[in-house]
Amino acid sequence: MSTQVPIPTLHLFAKLDQLLLDVLRPLSIDAWDSPTLSPQWTIKDIAAHLLDGNLRTLSILRDGFRGDPPVNISSYRDLVNYLNDLNTIWVLAYKRISPRLLLQMLETTGKEYIECLEKLEPFTPAMFSVAWAGESESQNWFHIAREYTEKWHHQQQIREALGLQQELMSAELFHPCIETFMKALPNAYRSADAVVGTIVKVEVMGEGGDIWYIEKTLAGWRFINNMAMVPPAAYICMPDHIAWKLFTKALKHADVEGLIKTEGELSLVSPVLNMLTVMA
Repeated sequence: MSTQVPIPTLHLFAKLDQLLLDVLRPLSIDAWDSPTLSPQWTIKDIAAHLLDGNLRTLSILRDGFRGDPPVNISSYRDLVNYLNDLNTIWVLAYKRISPRLLLQMLETTGKEYIECLEKLEPFTPAMFSVAWAGESESQNWFHIAREYTEKWHHQQQIREALGLQQELMSAELFHPCIETFMKALPNAYRSADAVVGTIVKVEVMGEGGDIWYIEKTLAGWRFINNMAMVPPAAYICMPDHIAWKLFTKALKHADVEGLIKTEGELSLVSPVLNMLTVMA
């Protein structure tokens, strides 16, 4: 279970939801069908997926109703396939729902969804672990932070399609998202061949960016403050608008060559360039 310092995100959900409604309400019917960074999903499809997140949370966490629970899940890939099937079925069904009705449901369920999260004890085990961070059990604060990244990056996919993405790149909204994404670093490096004491530095530039250090220990990789300023064996630096796309599979490593600064051996650089913070 994660023992890291919690990342405050719960106070931002209402603001993020309001920004989503504000960007969706003025859209024409044709605009709802605009393509996005998410392959095969339109703006309306992503909005429907966000609604699914609200309703599934309320059904499972508030009402204790699992519907058709997964069976024969024996691997990470099995879980990903199960979730992909759920998402596809939902999005296809909501193609028959009007944008107006979808907006109404997003607004009403969003408030209930936040109320549900507010009742969770931050340091007790979450019903769902943050699997992309390598955890088989997570605390509720991390589950909530993961949910924040889901809402953030899907709304940003919508905003990218409309050319309105800068609103979410503020330090207030982006930093908690990228800070949560970076919790996947130790897991991403779990197979990296390095001697104990090796340090890797990762930097994301921009208003909401930051710097992270991880160190190889006998027990694996861990975050450090690097107050002694020990030179890292590898350094990876990327712009904020590249980082979130890279970690949510909107871009691949090959797509961003020349846009990311790297120093050090490839074996200590590639793990972060191939890191994913979505179930994929």
